[in-house]
Amino acid sequence: MTNLMGEFECRIEAKGRLQLPVALKKQLPVEAQDRFVINCGFENNLVLYPYNEWEIIQKKLSGLNEFKKDDREFIRIFYKGLTEITLDSASRLLIPKRLLDWASIDKEVILSARLNKIEIWDKTKYDSYFDKSSDDYSELAEKVLGSVNLNI
Repeated sequence: MTNLMGEFECRIEAKGRLQLPVALKKQLPVEAQDRFVINCGFENNLVLYPYNEWEIIQKKLSGLNEFKKDDREFIRIFYKGLTEITLDSASRLLIPKRLLDWASIDKEVILSARLNKIEIWDKTKYDSYFDKSSDDYSELAEKVLGSVNLNI
């Protein structure tokens, strides 16, 4: 399993290309082979999956029951804008304009790498999303991790 981490400030070029930071590229597994899948995220951002991770997600999605309305609807929405993209020789990704427009991404972006994916956020939206008080963060940590034993 891929374990990506870090935040990276980047710019989208006029043609919709994004230069993948060297520090992030070094974290990618060889089996991803410079191939990615990008789609719409849950918080009006974009999500970039290394191809090897996308294959795992696709197997999980194929286990959903297409005869259930909620499953069908989720699959349709999750696949919205789904596009396979590859790094060019200059380590750039060409992000489809339709996806950039959907996420209201203009020029300045934050790449938020975590676990098996890279979220691509408009910088202003990203900063706003995380503009929460330490009390809010503390309450969320208690809800999510309060009953989890983290002694590994």
